[in-house]
Amino acid sequence: MKTIKSKNLKEIITALKQGAVLVLPTDTVYGLVCDATNKKAVEKIFKIKKRSKAKSLPVFIKDLNMAKKYSVISKEQERTIKEKWPGAFTFIVKGKKGLSPLVYKKDTIALRQPNCKLVLDMVKLLGKPLAQTSANNSDSPATTKIKEVKKYFENSKTYPDIILDFGNLQKSKSSTIIDITNNKINVLRK
Repeated sequence: MKTIKSKNLKEIITALKQGAVLVLPTDTVYGLVCDATNKKAVEKIFKIKKRSKAKSLPVFIKDLNMAKKYSVISKEQERTIKEKWPGAFTFIVKGKKGLSPLVYKKDTIALRQPNCKLVLDMVKLLGKPLAQTSANNSDSPATTKIKEVKKYFENSKTYPDIILDFGNLQKSKSSTIIDITNNKINVLRK
């Protein structure tokens, strides 16, 4: 597990292209990310978190155009999404194929455009969505504290390849998850 304290995007993108799983700061909590098209990297996130494969992974996208490449979004859904993005809102919509199967749950996908320049720059440079989840074990709370993140993984058999250490983040909670697959707003997590 390598720790980086700089925003060397060239090194980060190279690592993602090679299948690395990273811990990074987001606009909410520290997260685990990888190239969402790399099935092995996505599987590694499940092992790191000890997460059930019955749960899919949400993805970070750079904008609504990228979201439409991997999902079916109606005009009504688009209006709802535009009201909240970029920001701490994950929307569940009907998915199209093209990413690791582990980011889909049945025929849906959870998408988020974060309000985080670092993450958006990474997605833009990679040219692909990032599979993502909070950087913790499945049975532990998400955190904004870097020491807690490192502690989660220090004795793990499987751990992230790189930790982007930007110190403690502002106190926050994970994103709100909203299912809009039926053109109705169904808040699953606040």
